[in-house]
Amino acid sequence: MRADGLRAKRVRRFRVTTQSDHRQPVAANYLARRFDPRAYVERDRVWAADITYVPTGEGWLYLAVVLDLTSRRIIGWCADTRVDQTLTLRALQMALTLRRPTMPVLHHSDRGVQYASEAYQRLLASHGLRCSMSRSGDCWDNAVVESFFATLKTELVADANWPTRATAYRSLASYIEVWYNHQRRHASLGYRTPVQYERDLAQLRIA
Repeated sequence: MRADGLRAKRVRRFRVTTQSDHRQPVAANYLARRFDPRAYVERDRVWAADITYVPTGEGWLYLAVVLDLTSRRIIGWCADTRVDQTLTLRALQMALTLRRPTMPVLHHSDRGVQYASEAYQRLLASHGLRCSMSRSGDCWDNAVVESFFATLKTELVADANWPTRATAYRSLASYIEVWYNHQRRHASLGYRTPVQYERDLAQLRIA
């Protein structure tokens, strides 16, 4: 890397966004760190969700995502100025609209109030999604989404200087929808993109 004038990016430190000091019921960790894509023969078996935030000249912009664990594809996301349950609800609704699952789906998240809220749990139940939650204070239980956030912050956020939330939103949309889902290759997927991996799975099912 030195010979070719290359240097690694270093990610900024970010604070925790999980608001777990609440009295809502929490679910057991049914996922149990089964992260290997080869454990799932088709998409929409497990969805993982989490929240992070990015800095702009107008203040923080919060980002909630829903990721399909089979293909690593971001299937739902929402970016807004407030880190409340509407943020996560809109991300989940995008995923439900895009995928329209007909088989049972395991939905995994942390124990934050945004995911434990009555409204969020009601939306999960109304579409037949089973809830799973990480153990208290254990980010490794949702490592795939944490890895996505680390990649996002290294590849996009670290060198960004967004003057407004609107410019940050457009950059996030382009990164997720154009680059990450359709062009970025993943070692865990055999160096295929999330969209390509899903297409290959569909072809195997047809065969």
